[in-house]
Amino acid sequence: MKTQKLLTFEEYLAYDDGTDTRYELVDGELVAMPPESQENSNLARFLFVELLKYFAFHLVAHKDTEIEVAGRRARCRLPDLMVHTEESYAALVGATRATLTRDMPPPGLVIEIVSPGTANRVRDYRYKRTEYAAREILEYWIVDPEMQQITICQWVEGQYEDQVFTGATCLKSLVVPDWTLTVEQVFNSVNRAELPGK
Repeated sequence: MKTQKLLTFEEYLAYDDGTDTRYELVDGELVAMPPESQENSNLARFLFVELLKYFAFHLVAHKDTEIEVAGRRARCRLPDLMVHTEESYAALVGATRATLTRDMPPPGLVIEIVSPGTANRVRDYRYKRTEYAAREILEYWIVDPEMQQITICQWVEGQYEDQVFTGATCLKSLVVPDWTLTVEQVFNSVNRAELPGK
C-alpha cells in the first residue's frame, strides 16, 4: 500500500492531478469527495434556492468555496453551502481560487448535509463542528436526512451552543432571522421532488 505524501496548505493550493475530483485536506492528506446521493444533492439545491430569498446571489456559495481550518496538520474543508459576509466575499475578490484562508474573515454561515455512514456523522457532528467554531463562524447548520433534524450551532463567547430542530418547528437563526420554513417543510419538499411526475 502506497503511503500518501502529506501536503502543506500551500502545496494543497497548488495541487492539480489533472482531474475534476474535488478534495478536502485533512491533516495533510487529500480526501476525495465522492458524488452525493440524489437526496443530499436535492437538499443542497433546495437550501441554496431558499437562501437566495434572503441574501444577494454573490454571497451564497454552493460547493464551490473552501475554508481553511485548524487541525494537527493542514486542513481545508469544502462545505455544501456557505453564506458569505460582505467581508469574507470581499477577501476573495480578484483571487485565483475561492479559498478562505485563516488570515481572511470567516463566512457568516456554513451548512453541511450529513451523508450516510458512521464516519460521515462523526466528521460533521464532531470534527467540522470544532473546526468551524475555531474559525468563529457565526452559525453552522448540520442538516441530517437520516434523523430528519437540523442542528443549528451558534457561536457564543468562543464556542458553539447547539439547538436541534425537528418536525413542525421553524428554524431559529441569527444569520437568517426571517427564515420561515419548518424542518418538515425542508425535508418534505425534497421528498416530493423525488416522486415521479411531481
